[in-house]
Amino acid sequence: MSKMLMKWVMQSCLPACSARLQMMIYHLPSPATAQKYRVENLDEGSMDDQYATAIRNCDAEGPLYVLKMIPASDKGWFFAFGRVFAGKVTTGMKVRIMGPNYVPSGKKDLYTKSVQRTVIWMGRCQESVEDVPCGNTVAMVGLDQFITKNATLTGEKEVDAHEIRDMKFSVSPVVCVAVQCKVASDLPKLVEGLKRLAKSDPMVLCMIEESGEHIIAGAGELHLKICLKDLQDDFMGGAEIIVSDPVVSFCETVLEKLSFTVMSKSPNKHNCLYFEARPVEEGLAEAIDDGHNCPRDDSKVRSKVLTGIRILQRRSGALDQRPLAATWWLTCLHAIHRGGGQVIPTPRCVMYAAQLTAKPRLLEPVYLVEIQAAEGAIGGIYSVLNQKRGHVFEEIQWPGTPS
Repeated sequence: MSKMLMKWVMQSCLPACSARLQMMIYHLPSPATAQKYRVENLDEGSMDDQYATAIRNCDAEGPLYVLKMIPASDKGWFFAFGRVFAGKVTTGMKVRIMGPNYVPSGKKDLYTKSVQRTVIWMGRCQESVEDVPCGNTVAMVGLDQFITKNATLTGEKEVDAHEIRDMKFSVSPVVCVAVQCKVASDLPKLVEGLKRLAKSDPMVLCMIEESGEHIIAGAGELHLKICLKDLQDDFMGGAEIIVSDPVVSFCETVLEKLSFTVMSKSPNKHNCLYFEARPVEEGLAEAIDDGHNCPRDDSKVRSKVLTGIRILQRRSGALDQRPLAATWWLTCLHAIHRGGGQVIPTPRCVMYAAQLTAKPRLLEPVYLVEIQAAEGAIGGIYSVLNQKRGHVFEEIQWPGTPS
């Protein structure tokens, strides 16, 4: 009774809804204040250009970042939801949509589209409005076919604007399952459902393997369980699916550079490609994952770290057709007839050979977690961790508590 009494007293004196709202009002900074120090973490471009200045001051012109895609109630389309960092979004305005693969001054992953409707979310309800000024969040209708997970939007004439940085997650989608239809005729529903699932969740990955299997990758078994429920109930109209047991995705790498180089010839024997594989320097792979030394960085700054190096991303290695990670490829091409038909097919074999000469290994993902529990549950926790090859770094008791 004491616990229930305490709960009733706290609900009467300090309701959670009022307390949370007052904490937000008193302690969260307004956009005009927050964007002054957040602009360095938001804008990919120079901190001195007009767009960074507009975001910093939360004023008239600047980009909008679409944080996520929200399914509409009739399940046929999505709202593009984001925050207006500067300027104003109006119904009917034309916007430039810069996707995650957009490169400044390029045309790839760049679209121009009109905003059909602007909406403000009010809890579970939506309110249509003519325009939404900077500092507010907005949901837009009519852009979902051009945006997969996120994108940066600018005005039609702001052709030199840069993208807003992508969100970084503390976990990666490394737990995978294969899905297939129980009834073969439902395959189109599955393909369309996977597309919509990928849009609705910024973390989940949906892909098709060379074997034809449809793969869903999530951050853990619980995340996958939620994704599969959404896929079957919301995105496939209840059509039944068959799900494989979850497996953890591995990567491939190499341990050290050996003293010889491997060579492969083109089909016409007139071109020779020489390769060496070696592990990257310690810390560089982590820096690239954190967004440093990426292709969008200034080339002069990047050249001081990556002089004369080209970073290639291979989806399959020689050991188990897993993605390659933390591996350098040093190349030399001796070419006479260097057309694409001769040179392009050649690297596959020579890269596999170079990897096999450099002590190839499999990389297993590690799940780092902090567990908080009562003292009586410690035995059960250690039992589970031992079954999963877990390792405890430290165990700390909170002073004055049984935790």
